[in-house]
Amino acid sequence: MRSPFRMRDRFNINNYSNLGQRVITALIGATIIIAGSIYSPWIYFVIFGLILGFSQMEFYKLSGLDGMLPLKSFGTFLGLVIFSLSFFIEIGHLADKYYFLIFPLASLVFFIKLYRKSDKKPFTGVAYTFLGIFYVAVPFAMLNVAAFSVDENFHYEIIIGSLFILWASDTGAYFAGTKFGKTKLFERVSPKKSWEGFLGGAASAYLIGYVLSRYFNSIQEWQWLCIATIIIIAGTYGDLIESLFKRSIAIKDSGKILPGHGGFMDRFDGLLLSAPFIATFLKIF
Repeated sequence: MRSPFRMRDRFNINNYSNLGQRVITALIGATIIIAGSIYSPWIYFVIFGLILGFSQMEFYKLSGLDGMLPLKSFGTFLGLVIFSLSFFIEIGHLADKYYFLIFPLASLVFFIKLYRKSDKKPFTGVAYTFLGIFYVAVPFAMLNVAAFSVDENFHYEIIIGSLFILWASDTGAYFAGTKFGKTKLFERVSPKKSWEGFLGGAASAYLIGYVLSRYFNSIQEWQWLCIATIIIIAGTYGDLIESLFKRSIAIKDSGKILPGHGGFMDRFDGLLLSAPFIATFLKIF
């Protein structure tokens, strides 16, 4: 009889190549996100709230490696409050006036830092606490705005459609860059990224955007193609900005929780910069 430990080791994801780990992790994660978002807006709320919490804690942990002292727990709590408020307001369970709760809660950061005697540069910690909220929490809150932007009903198609385009852009860029990449895109920040990879990612994103417009009718074809354009540009810059952040503290990945991908910020960096533009575009147009 085979040992259960040997069987367990055989199916250990760490036994696979980096590409194999990326594929397995991506399939599992995508299945959870897509199925949860389709099943219920409340499942979507829980899933993305968890992603936000892990991402913001990662950001604060990385800031600590660079000698900064942000308020990790309170900053993450405040980020989750902003995300929750935006969801409950957009779904219609709270009035818009409750957005004003954010301002007195945010001001508590100054009071907490005032009583932290060990901080040599308290305002640096304050700045990084707010940066974590603005850089990580606000984009996730804007996803809620995007999801309810059409007719004040929850449209999971906008969320998973944007993710499909983002994943297609990342995948196309990865394979095109690996196969054809020669011309550096932004060597100072990310030496491996190339213009060939960028163009491959753009082609994949537009293709998926067009396909989505055939099946998801909550928004029009031209709007899907505009979202693809936003993700191609803002998503690429989001990736570069996170690379710049990681290079400034001399690390490769933001974490190790997602095999083959690194941390949550590594996987969702493109979404952080894209989400505010997507929500704004859908609200205006």
